[in-house]
Formats: sequence, structure tokens, C-alpha cells
Amino acid sequence: MPKIGIVGGTGYTGVELLRLLAAHGGVDLSLITSRSEAGRPVADLFPNLRGHLDIRFSQPEPGRLAACDLVFFATPNGTAMKLVPELLAAGTRVIDLAADFRIQEIPVWEQWYGMAHACPELVAEAVYGLPETNREQIRAARLVANPGCYPTAATLGLLPLVEQGLVALDGLVADCKSGVSGAGRGASVGMLMGEVGESFKAYAVPGHRHLPEIRQNLARAAGAAVDLTFVPHLLPMIRGIHATLYARLTGEADLQALYRDRYASEPFVDVLPEGSHPETRSVRGANHCRIAVHRPQGGDTVVILSVIDNLVKGAAGQAVQNMNLMLGLDERMGLDQVALLP
Repeated sequence: MPKIGIVGGTGYTGVELLRLLAAHGGVDLSLITSRSEAGRPVADLFPNLRGHLDIRFSQPEPGRLAACDLVFFATPNGTAMKLVPELLAAGTRVIDLAADFRIQEIPVWEQWYGMAHACPELVAEAVYGLPETNREQIRAARLVANPGCYPTAATLGLLPLVEQGLVALDGLVADCKSGVSGAGRGASVGMLMGEVGESFKAYAVPGHRHLPEIRQNLARAAGAAVDLTFVPHLLPMIRGIHATLYARLTGEADLQALYRDRYASEPFVDVLPEGSHPETRSVRGANHCRIAVHRPQGGDTVVILSVIDNLVKGAAGQAVQNMNLMLGLDERMGLDQVALLP
């Protein structure tokens, strides 16, 4: 059974990985690291895992990590790139849930993330881990860059239109909302319940780090540069992303059939019936993206609604989906959870 390690297991994506892997059945979770919690039982920090995982946090020792078949990095941006070269040299495959390998243009990455890249020579090799576009490349990859949450929802929503050249590429709009878990588990006054409860706001309007990632994805699909306006918002809830996407049609097509056919064989993309309005609660805790497509008043503007759980399809669930592909397992293994309602 493949041995799996996790670097950085104390954040929200880390505990979500633990939750999914605990019920996976096809891998051996042999190592989870945390400098601050080394020696502490995982279930002491995350009581939902009591009775499901009997493992302790340990120091991130390169030798022990290199003994794993595959290692997840659930760490802040800039951490994985310092350790990945040594692991790849040892034959260990890597999935990075942070942004270290997502952007192919190094100057663009350094501009948005404010640091020099530690291993730029590996960026070109990294496979962008969106199975709906790169499934076969992921299977063979040594290094997978797990997509960001906003980019997953926005890319899947706009992809069929952009691939078929049916919309103008100079006026795309992604109006996206996220729950507070997207900001991570670190203490922050701005994320306190008393600060976010009963309130709603936009943020990072001048520019968000996920903007170049979304643009890169859509440009690849279109074969040309795209002009995208991306505005994120903070919702007073814990989980979920709702992306409302706007594009101007330049061609005619049966939009419902277009989306249905594009995602017909995708196990984790659900195209809803015509006229639907997907809800974030319909994907809470599950690895699904639910999409609805609208053409208001029959005009030339198409509106796509795309919802995901930012911690599952937007992070840990998609990482497990990529792991399954890389290890030759059933892509759906460990990801059959039904969303939580209410």
C-alpha cells in the first residue's frame, strides 16, 4: 500500500486531508509533520479524527519524508519549493496545495507572491492539477501543483465557453464569494466572528493572487490571452465558494448541451438542469463542483454559476483526486462523501 506523508498538517487544508485520507482505504498515511505540535496526537488537536487516526505529529525530517511514495504539502506559500527538489531526487512524488508551482511565468509568480522562487527549474515540469483539463499529465507527473480554490470554481465555470471560442476574451468577469476558512486557520482580527458575522464585503479589488492563475488557465484553453476582472468577496460562513461568471457571447450554441456534453464523463462536475441556481450548501464537505448556465432575457451575456467547497474540491479533495490518478487508483476513491445538509 502506498505510503503517504503530509507536511504541515495543522491548518484547515491539512485537517481536511486527514479527514479524507482516514476513510480512503487505499493508502497508508504514515507521516504528518508540524514543528509546533511535534509529538502530539493528531486527535488531540482535531477531535473529529478520534477513533479514525492513531498518529502523532512529527518534525519534518527529510529522510522520513523521502521514504514516502507521495507527499502532500499543506503549507504556506514559499515552503514547498525549498523541500521539493530533495524529495523528487529521492523518487518521492509531490502534490503542493500552495501556490509555489501554479504559475508558469516565474517573474509573474515573484511579483504576486513577493519572494524569489527557490527552484524555478522545476516550475515548467509541474503539472497543474485540474483533472478536468490535465488528467493524463497528472497520472504521469512527479510534481503536481494543486489549483487554488477561486481558480477551480472560475475555470470550471468558464472553460466550455472559452474552449469553443464562443465568448469575447476581452471582457470576462469573475465575481466570487468565499467563506472565512479560505483565509486559513491563523489568528486574525479580521476573521473573528464579531468582525465577519452579519456582514459582507469585497476585498483585494486592485488585484488578488489568484487572478494570474485564472488568466493562465483560461488563456491555455483559448490559445490566446484573456482579459479578466476578478473580484473576491468574504461571506459570513465557514465553507464554500460561489462564483458568478459573466461573458459576452460571440457565437451561437445550445449552452445547456455544451456544458452537459463537456462534463458528461467528469465524476466531480455536476451540470444542473436549465434554470437552476446552485447553492454552496449542496457541496459542503463534498468534492463536487455544481454548475448552472443562464442567458438572461436571451441576450448576448451568459451568466455561469459555479459552487464548490473551498476546502474540498478547492483544496484537499482535489489533491486526493490527483493522488488517486498519480497512484493508479480509482479517481473517485475516498471522495464519495455526500454533502452535508442542513
